[in-house]
Amino acid sequence: MKYGFIGCGNMGSALVRALHKSTTDIAVADFSEKSKEFAKELGITHTDNENLVKNCDRIFLAVKPHIMASCLAPLQSLLAEKKPLLISMAAGVEIARIEELVGSKLPIIRIMPNTPTAVGKGVIMYCRNELVSDDILSDWLEDMRHCGIVDALQENLIDVASALSGSGPAYMYLMIEALADGAVACGLPRDKAMTYAAATMEGAAKMFLTSGEHPGALKDAVCSPGGSTIAGIRVLEDKAFRSAAMECVVAAYSKNKELGK
Repeated sequence: MKYGFIGCGNMGSALVRALHKSTTDIAVADFSEKSKEFAKELGITHTDNENLVKNCDRIFLAVKPHIMASCLAPLQSLLAEKKPLLISMAAGVEIARIEELVGSKLPIIRIMPNTPTAVGKGVIMYCRNELVSDDILSDWLEDMRHCGIVDALQENLIDVASALSGSGPAYMYLMIEALADGAVACGLPRDKAMTYAAATMEGAAKMFLTSGEHPGALKDAVCSPGGSTIAGIRVLEDKAFRSAAMECVVAAYSKNKELGK
């Protein structure tokens, strides 16, 4: 098979859904009943780690950082023999550490995706070791085209980018919920409040990405003198919204570095 996933939790399944639009030649190995149902839903193979390594050419390591060592240890001889492309998404775990845990030199791509990958709106940073040829990389990027943004980044910046975009959807969901709660408090039905908040966030992001304008300029364009928007902005500034947003990214980055130890 072309692709295998060792581990199929929330992030792994999001990637499988996006990759499935390029190829159905996918196998997953995960002990949960949920993963078996997921494989059946997509019409892909469910197997165990050993058979997956034997039969897959490109293997996503979609397990938590703290179990990476115990996951790879029993697979070392098979990996050395098969020499598949490994794609690791373990937070904080550098390529050099993966090479150490594998016990042999294999082509490795390190990625940090986020869950909107499942709907083709993901942000995925990647780096590679010297054994990943340009041809292999090009073919892999073509298969990943339905994931969203897939962007090359220096490895020393992967953890900080993950603190922004990898963890970022949770920050956005919290903002959507909070804004909707404010509207509900003022009398708007909750279903409409949630939809309006989410659509407004999507529209604002699209406008920023397509306009080339600085976000401050776009904000200023909405804030009429003496108007309601600037009154809301004043509250956010008074409550240290910018500082809280900055600090949440810094905290996530610190945790990523800790997870990689």
